[in-house]
Amino acid sequence: MSQNDTFYFPSSKPENKKDYYLQRFFEITPAVISLNILFGCLYFSYSQPVAVAVFIILFDLYWLVKVGYISAFVISAYRRMKIWNMEDWSGKCQKLESNIPPELKDSRGIYHVVILPTYKEDIEVLRASVNSIVASDYPKDKTILVLAFEERAGDEALEKAEILEEQFGDKFFAYLTTVHPDGLAGEAKVKGANLTWASKEVKIFLDEKNIKYENVLVSAFDCDTCVHSKYFSCLTYKFLTAENRYQLSFQPIPLYNNNIWETSSFVRILMANSSFWQMIQSVKTNKMVTFSSHSINFKTLTKINYWPTDVISDDSIVFWKCFSYYNGHYKTEPIYLPVSMDAISSGSVFKNFTSQYKQLRRWAWGIENVPLVFRMFLKNKKIPLLKKLDRGWEEISGRISWGITPIIITFLGWLPIVLGGEKFHQTTLALNLPFILGCLMTMAMGGLLVSMFIFLLLLPPLPKGISKLKYFIMAVQWILAPMIAIPLGAAPMLDAQIRLALGKYLEFWITEKSRK
Repeated sequence: MSQNDTFYFPSSKPENKKDYYLQRFFEITPAVISLNILFGCLYFSYSQPVAVAVFIILFDLYWLVKVGYISAFVISAYRRMKIWNMEDWSGKCQKLESNIPPELKDSRGIYHVVILPTYKEDIEVLRASVNSIVASDYPKDKTILVLAFEERAGDEALEKAEILEEQFGDKFFAYLTTVHPDGLAGEAKVKGANLTWASKEVKIFLDEKNIKYENVLVSAFDCDTCVHSKYFSCLTYKFLTAENRYQLSFQPIPLYNNNIWETSSFVRILMANSSFWQMIQSVKTNKMVTFSSHSINFKTLTKINYWPTDVISDDSIVFWKCFSYYNGHYKTEPIYLPVSMDAISSGSVFKNFTSQYKQLRRWAWGIENVPLVFRMFLKNKKIPLLKKLDRGWEEISGRISWGITPIIITFLGWLPIVLGGEKFHQTTLALNLPFILGCLMTMAMGGLLVSMFIFLLLLPPLPKGISKLKYFIMAVQWILAPMIAIPLGAAPMLDAQIRLALGKYLEFWITEKSRK
């Protein structure tokens, strides 16, 4: 499939008035839709209580059905993870040697570049991530590790770089340390800027070694990412056997198991739900967008001019840049092997809560994708209209649902009873509404049990010194899920939407990561 003759992806800072007004229109739209739905529910509960009561019954029925197929998707993804974990991916790669595609025939084979961007994270966090790469089953003489530091981190970063290079410098085909300069024109203080700088350094290295870009897969990992031992072999096999390999990103399943036993119960639930969402998306491959740690071919990466350097949501925007470059003929391929990262663990419950809220608001800031993606859709006439409508609806509806659904489910059923007046109270519908909604919500709790069960199956081994009673706590903690749905679910998303609408742009918030 041919790409755009002139590749286009909009900047977050429009250069002319037309683009500025389009940008602001799409920035304001999500908040306007969400707030109008919420205030509309409040108003119509007073003026049209019967209609609202019928609506909430139908809405809860819809969510009951949705919980059913969400649970089915999670179970399906978990089963695939178990099967893929048992595969001999390294052996499969070796059997492919005689059938490697012509353009990839290189006596040196496929190289993996692993970039770990870091700011001020604890050295033990970095050491654990690098150790996981060393322990992988892919040949280290075809692995290039890049520790990407920030200049603004100061001398402490350079000290870490020296220590880690001394320990791991001889473990790989190449070990590169890059330092991203501070204050470059057109850049924000975001991870994507560091990744792009590191990638350009990698390009220089590959050119010096005469390594073809087609033969290089880049994995952009968070600095706390501990990779599955079979990931790079599996990734290599999937890349080599893919028909349109340059039109694919690859997404492992993110788990937050590095410190799962030490953090707070509500944090564990939220991180588990994040993992479940990615598992669901992995089954719906036509809807999947890259998230956090992901992989891409270096040839494709150079064509789109690397990661964005001016937005927070670099991990998803890099997908949309590829989507535009290939005129909509680009997708994310799931890799059903996990990568493990850190959950929030900041000490006190209050500090954990505050830090978790900030992290979720940063994830919710993916709402900044909406104006950029829709502006790209308007500009790129080669993307099929139906694909624009499908992906555009998915992009905006999911974020609006994230912000309003917990509030509607929690409060809307009671609003007609509270605000509907005496006339509504005398109806049979009013008398039976609490019972009907209670039954529907009780049935929907089955989805919570599925989540709890899969969560327990995905837990890492119990660390020494921790009582087996912790397993019981891990199960019981799921009763907190409905209680945190609004303060740590809807609220961060509505916060992000309103900030974007008001032009109060969020700065990149770095999650505190340390090891005991």
